[in-house]
Amino acid sequence: MPNETTNAKDASREPTAPSDQDVDNEGENQRSTRLAKVQALRAEGRNPYPVRYERTHTAGGIRASHEGLAPGSETEDRVRVVGRLMLLRRQGKLSFATLADRDGQIQLFVSAGKVDKSTHDEFDHLDRGDWIGVEGIVMTTRRGELSIAIDQFTLLAKAIRPLPDKWHGLTDIDTRFRQRYVDLVVNDEAKRVALIRIQTIARIRRFLEGRDFLEVEGPVLQTTQGGATARPFVTHHNALNLDMYLRIALELHLKRLIVGGLDRVYEIGRVFRNEGTDTTHNPEFTMLEAYQALGDYNDMMELTESLIVAAATPVLPDLKVKYGDHDLDFTPPFRRATMSTLIEEELGVHLDPSLPVDEVRALLDGLQVEYEDDWGSGRLMNAVYDDLLQYKIIQPTFVLDHPRECSPLARAHRDDPLLAERFELVVAGHELANAYSELNDPVDQLVQFEAEASAKAGGDLEAGDVDLDYVRALEYGMPPTGGVGIGIDRLVMYLTGTPSIREVILFPTLRPEPGM
Repeated sequence: MPNETTNAKDASREPTAPSDQDVDNEGENQRSTRLAKVQALRAEGRNPYPVRYERTHTAGGIRASHEGLAPGSETEDRVRVVGRLMLLRRQGKLSFATLADRDGQIQLFVSAGKVDKSTHDEFDHLDRGDWIGVEGIVMTTRRGELSIAIDQFTLLAKAIRPLPDKWHGLTDIDTRFRQRYVDLVVNDEAKRVALIRIQTIARIRRFLEGRDFLEVEGPVLQTTQGGATARPFVTHHNALNLDMYLRIALELHLKRLIVGGLDRVYEIGRVFRNEGTDTTHNPEFTMLEAYQALGDYNDMMELTESLIVAAATPVLPDLKVKYGDHDLDFTPPFRRATMSTLIEEELGVHLDPSLPVDEVRALLDGLQVEYEDDWGSGRLMNAVYDDLLQYKIIQPTFVLDHPRECSPLARAHRDDPLLAERFELVVAGHELANAYSELNDPVDQLVQFEAEASAKAGGDLEAGDVDLDYVRALEYGMPPTGGVGIGIDRLVMYLTGTPSIREVILFPTLRPEPGM
C-alpha cells in the first residue's frame, strides 16, 4: 500500500503547491488508504488501537536532561516516549521521524543496524499523524540533533484523516475553531495561547490562595435572573416543572457565603449571556469573581492590579504587549480617574447625576447619543461614557464612581449618594474588570431589585428579578464587603496579544456545521 513518506530524492525537488481541489481529493485518497491499513492490521490479528502504553519520559524532559550532549554521542539512557508522528522520511538504511508530545518534539532515528528489516519496513509504513510509543537509547546525530535511536515501537492510534498539508496548513478560521483538535496539532500559536490560558488560571488560583481566599462553586442553574445586566439563557427542569436560568454572573451566591462566614471567597467559572458574538464577546465565557469581607472598592483596586501583574509577569516580563494597533503597558500603578473627570477631559463638559434631566438630555441630543425617555441623569451620563469615551481608553485605567442609577448591587458612594462606589478596569477600549463596595443594606437592596423588576416588566430583557432569598440573606447581616469580577478570556487576550476572543476559548460558540 502507498504511504505518505518522502525519500531524499523527492525532498530535493522544489514542489508546486497543490490547488484546494487537489488537497481535498488527496485527503480522501489518503483516508481510503489509511482505512485499508487498519483493515489489514485487523486481518493480521493486530489491534490498531491498543489499550495502554507505559511511558517513562517526555520529549521536553529528555531535552532538559540531555542539554549540551555533544554531537555523535550515544548514551546508555533507555527511554519510552509517546507522541504523534509529525514527519517521516527514509534515507537509504536510515529512517528519521519527528515525534511530538505536549512538551515538545524529538527526532526518532531508525537504523537497519538496530532493527530487523520487517520492523524497519513496518515503521516506514506509518503515516503522519499516527500516535506511537517508541523505546530506545538517547543519542545525538553527527549534526548534534538530539534523538532517540529506537529499537521497538508500538502503533497506539491509527490516524484515519491526514493532517493538513504544509502548503495549506489549517488557515480557514471557522475550520480552526471547529476542529480545535487539529488546530492544536499543526498551529504552534494556538497551542501557545492555550497553554498561557491554562497557566494564567493556575497563577490566579495561587495568587488568591496566597491571600487566604477560598475557592468555592455556585450553582449554574438558577431560579432568578440577577447579578449582572444581561439577557439570560432559559432552560426547563422537567422533574420540578420549572423554568430556570443559566447564570449570567457568580455574584449573588458568593455574597451569600460572605453572610455565612466564609469571609474571603472566589470562583472561576462559566457564565452564560444570551447575546451576539463578536471579537470580544462569546455567549459562554469564563469569569473570576472574588469577595472580601471588610474590604471596599479601594481594596479591590489593589487586589485587581496586583493579581493582573502577577498573572502577566511570567508571560510579559516587561509587562508590555502589542495588541492590535496598540502597545499596552501593564506596569503599575494603573491610572485612576472618575467617570466625570474622563468625560470632562474628552468632551469639555461637566456631567454628574445631580444635573437636571432636561439639561442632560439636551447635551446628549447635541452629542447625538441615543437614550430612553425614562432614563435619569445618571443613566444618561453613563450613555455618554459608553458611546463616546470607553473605546478611547487604551492603557489600563480604573474608571471610578459610576452613577448609582446604573449600579443596583453597589453601595452608594460615601461622599455622594447619587454615585456608586464602583469601578471598571478598562483596557484597549473594553471592560476587563468590574468591582464595587458591595451593597449590604437589605432595605436598600430590595428597593434596587424592585426597580430592576419594574424595568424587566416594562420590556427590558436584561433587567433582573427580585431575589427575595438574597434579601433575606442580607437581613441576617453581611459585613462591609468588596467584590470584583474579571473576564478571564479578555485577560488572556491581552496577555497573548490576541484581538479575537475565539482564539483564546478552546471551543467558542459557532453555528452548527452543515452536514454534521
